Amino acid sequence: MQDSPQISRTDSTGHLIGRMWRDWMSAYKPRVAMAVALMIVVAAASAAYPKLIETSVDMLEAKNANVVWMMPLAIILVTFIKGIASYGQSVLSQSVALRVINAIQKAMFAHLMAADLQAHHETSTGKLISRFTNDVNLMRDALSRTLTAMARDFVTAAALIGMMFYLDWLLAIIVLVTFPLAGRPIIRIGRRLRRASSNAQTGMGDLTSNLEQAFSGIRLIKSYRMEEYERARANDLFDHIYYLVMKTVKGRARTYPFLETIGGSSVAAVLAYGGWRILSGTGTLGEFVGFLAAVILAYQPIRSLGNLNSALQEGLAAVQRSFDLLDSHARIVDAPNARDLVLKGGSVSFEKVTFAYARDKTALNAVDLRIPAGQSVALVGPSGAGKSTVMNLLLRFNDVDSGTVAIDGQDVRTLTMASLRDSIALVSQDITLFNDTVAANIRFGRPDATDAQVIAAARDAAAHDFVSALPDGYDTMVGNRGSSLSGGERQRIAIARAMLKDAPILLLDEATSALDAESEQQVQIALERLTANRTTLVVAHRLATVMNADQILVMDDGRVVETGTHGELQERDGLYARLSRLQFREPGAISTKDDGTAADAERAHG
Repeated sequence: MQDSPQISRTDSTGHLIGRMWRDWMSAYKPRVAMAVALMIVVAAASAAYPKLIETSVDMLEAKNANVVWMMPLAIILVTFIKGIASYGQSVLSQSVALRVINAIQKAMFAHLMAADLQAHHETSTGKLISRFTNDVNLMRDALSRTLTAMARDFVTAAALIGMMFYLDWLLAIIVLVTFPLAGRPIIRIGRRLRRASSNAQTGMGDLTSNLEQAFSGIRLIKSYRMEEYERARANDLFDHIYYLVMKTVKGRARTYPFLETIGGSSVAAVLAYGGWRILSGTGTLGEFVGFLAAVILAYQPIRSLGNLNSALQEGLAAVQRSFDLLDSHARIVDAPNARDLVLKGGSVSFEKVTFAYARDKTALNAVDLRIPAGQSVALVGPSGAGKSTVMNLLLRFNDVDSGTVAIDGQDVRTLTMASLRDSIALVSQDITLFNDTVAANIRFGRPDATDAQVIAAARDAAAHDFVSALPDGYDTMVGNRGSSLSGGERQRIAIARAMLKDAPILLLDEATSALDAESEQQVQIALERLTANRTTLVVAHRLATVMNADQILVMDDGRVVETGTHGELQERDGLYARLSRLQFREPGAISTKDDGTAADAERAHG
């Protein structure tokens, strides 16, 4: 379990509130000012109650008949004004809170879309989603309550305290002496509460992540009869969340005894001293009742201000997590003088490229490769040999440690990422389809494409016939991750997407490895159309799919160990030839000859 975070100077309450105002709320100054103005009206109306009560009691004692119509009308007028002002303040305060939260959500999402791919790999999807749900709810609650407290409770309490001094300054001093006694404990409780709330939010992120994994993997869970295991694991997480949330509940509740005791002590002091003054003949009943009403009316806003620190600290823990995300910096960004790619055919080159995901694991070691414009090059070799890393570097998902990756002689690090990625289309084994229509998924890489262009791309990808047979044709929803389509259908939708993008450079990453024979034949036909006249880089384990490549590069342990056509590599009798013999050998033959092929196969498919 993660240790409780310590509160530093940069995440202190004052710093976070100041940054929240400066970066997000200052744009809504007019709305905040209007809300404060309306709350001054509410406060004035609230402060008028004690005076109205005092006047009513005095008129009753004086047997003044006007009390039966004058004071009710005055009270109705005051309450009507207070109600209208309260409505306006509430709407304005909530609108500011919601606009600020809306802006923060948009900023966080934009930041994550621009973040490095590695950053997404390092943080689970569930934890990221939790930032937009659990954390945002806490921020919204804290912001709404803070605006209300500052505008309504603070002003109302100040107005009522002013009325107390107007009615009886000595009694007012007696009342106010008791309130500071609760300040120090409430502040200390708030610090502990923020740490507890931060831990609870982290726990909610873990829970969201695990639930997302369980629901997305339900097919595997059921097939392995692991329902009980997943249920037990989820129950442990639920229990842990209960423990963490209960810590925040207890922390929040610790302020109640202080506030209730202080409030009761104030009323007791008023009753004792005020009652003594009436009995001694130095005060009137109207003054006493009016002052007591002011104390009782002031208790609720003062109590709300005391409880505000609890909600504020919970919200600030969420604010800090959001700021931490927004303050993180992407490593892969456009260079200051980046320029657009100038295509001259689409040739690709790697020159002495070395790259490591971690210091102790080199993924590529001094790799050289060249793909002439319009030709196809296949990368084959064992898992972990560095094949997919080549694609990641070309797309600039990562930057090389040394060497150069270039398109038409232009180093990809000197290019704008927009122009670089616009020139490349990717089709992989792990197809991503969104829960949208077929047409929207095909149009994903080119949102402005017409319906005719979408249909033409689907025809070229051998997808038009099956799409037309769907219940709503191109308007059919494909389900979560394309669950309503078969593997071959999903693959052809992905190829249609690449067709529509019409990029000069094509990356095929295990594009047919998970298909049955019939689907593979249909997809292969579509791929032949797609690769025509395009610079193509293919990653494949199944050698049958790369035999017609213009050039085949065999990779092993981050290096290119063999280069040539299928026929040339077969004649050399190296790693490629051994892998080829294994894949095309009759079943059972693997154990008849110990020539290292079995070991190579283990690595090729491991």
